[in-house]
Order: sequence, then C-alpha cells, then structure tokens
Amino acid sequence: MERMILKRLVASALTLLALSAMCFALLTLMPGDPIDQLVGSDPRVTPEDIARLKAYYGVDQPFWARWQAWLARLASGEFGYSRLFAAPVADVLGPALARTAGLAAAALLISTVIGVSAGIVAALRPRSLFDHVASFLAFAGVAAPSFWLALMAMALFSITLGWLPASALPSDPEAGLLERLRHLIMPVAILAALETAAIFRHARAAVGDALLHQHVLTARSKGLPGRRVIWGHVLPGAMIPLTTVLALDLGGLVSGALIVEVMFGLPGMGKLLYDAILGADYNLAMAALMVGAGAIFLANALADMAYGLLDPRIQTGGLAP
Repeated sequence: MERMILKRLVASALTLLALSAMCFALLTLMPGDPIDQLVGSDPRVTPEDIARLKAYYGVDQPFWARWQAWLARLASGEFGYSRLFAAPVADVLGPALARTAGLAAAALLISTVIGVSAGIVAALRPRSLFDHVASFLAFAGVAAPSFWLALMAMALFSITLGWLPASALPSDPEAGLLERLRHLIMPVAILAALETAAIFRHARAAVGDALLHQHVLTARSKGLPGRRVIWGHVLPGAMIPLTTVLALDLGGLVSGALIVEVMFGLPGMGKLLYDAILGADYNLAMAALMVGAGAIFLANALADMAYGLLDPRIQTGGLAP
C-alpha cells in the first residue's frame, strides 16, 4: 500500500511540474503582459521606461528562463506579489481557498448523502415511481445550467419571497455566524443540487451493477435478510466506483465553482482565477492554477487510499491470498 501511494505521489509531482510549464506557457501567449497593463494608462511613461521595467521584472526574458525563475521562487516558499490586489499572493489566495473549500465541503456532503441514498433506493426498486421521478430530476439537474438555477433561486427566494439574501457574503463585516450561514444557503444549495444529480446517476448504476454480482445473488438465494445483503455485500462493491466519482467531484469543486461564485458575489478560487487571468496577474494565476490542480491530485490520492480499505486486493495489486 505504501509503495503504491509513493508511486502515485511521485507521478503526481511530475504531472504538476509538466502542468505548471504548460500553464505558464499559455499565460505568456496571452496578448500583452503585466507591464503593458500597468503603464498603458499613463501617457507620461516612455518606451525606455517600459523596457527598463520589463528588464527589472524579467518580462523580456524567454519563457523557459521565466518559468525556471518562478519554480525557484516556489521552491523557496515564495508565491510572489499580486499586482492586481497589491498584496502577497499567499495573503490573497488563503481567504479565497478557505471560502471555496467551505462551500465545496458543504455542497459535497449534502449531495453525497442525498444522491447516494436516492441512488440505492432507485436501484433496489427499478422502474418504480420513485425511480422514474428521481431519474427525471437527475437528468434535469445535469442538463440545467448553474447560472439559470442561480437566477431562478434568486428570483424566487430573494425577490418574490424575500426569505434569503441574493449575495453569498453579508454587507456587514461584523455579521454573526448565523447571518453568514444564511447568506451561504443558496450557493450551497445550487452546487449541492448539481452534484446530487450526478452522484445519483452514478450511485444508481453502481448499486444496480453490484446487485448482479454472483456473491450477491448467492447471498440473496440463501435467504439472508435484505439489510444484511445491502450493507455486507452490495455497498462494498458499489463504493469503489462511487469513491472515484466523489474524489473527482471534490477536486473539481475545490478548484473553484466559477459560475456560482460570480453569480452570488463570493470571492473564491474560481472568481480569483478568472480575475487574475483577465488582469494578466501571472503570479496569482499560476498559484491559483497549481492549488486547483493540487486539490484534484490530492483527492485522487485519497481515493487510492480508500480503494485499499474497501478492497484489500488493491493493496498488493493482485488477488488476496
């Protein structure tokens, strides 16, 4: 098990290194650079000033030299300075990551409980009324755009009924915990609804497939109680594909739910990355991209560890003795 995790960590580190080079190259291919945007609005800046600034910040150097310099700063624990927010990147990135992580954790927890539970019930009762209704709602949830759901929720609960605020953050920075949680109800509900639809479909398919396994059919033919068959035979077989889905969802949510954050005015990872790319803030954009990619790799590594707990044969890469 330890050997498999070590191999996975090494492979993830190499992949992150290659990904950082690709992202840095794509950012440098964008029109303009930070110096152009910085001095573009000042008519008093001369071409000599621009050339001197580009040489000072290394903007005039080739891509590989700039990428290696960025790696050297990153290895020393220095993320650089955000030109867009006029603050160190770590100070800007920390609060945004905390907001998105909290939003993602709450949405994933709610969607996992509802989606997996509904998927199990639907798989145990195929072609029932519950199965048809839940499957229809799941397909509608997968097809519905998140911005449309956000607009409909705002129109109903904020404008028509007046129950919930339309922003994710209270206007008063000294607001209490309950008031902050009240502002997060709609963003969490929108993300949870979208994730529940996807998780339900995978849970129903995984449980339906596990019900056809030979050991499950044998257990049912022996007359074991239904609850014992489900908890002891069906769910362990269905949890491996579900773990993969949940790991991918967790990494994707932590990397930033851009549309939901923009719609509800939440300055999280998605909105931060969007603003950094538009503002040609290379230091902030690279840090946000690497944190998002790292979250996905970390979620996959946790899924690999869960595989070994769910199925001991995976620990040795072969069949258990």
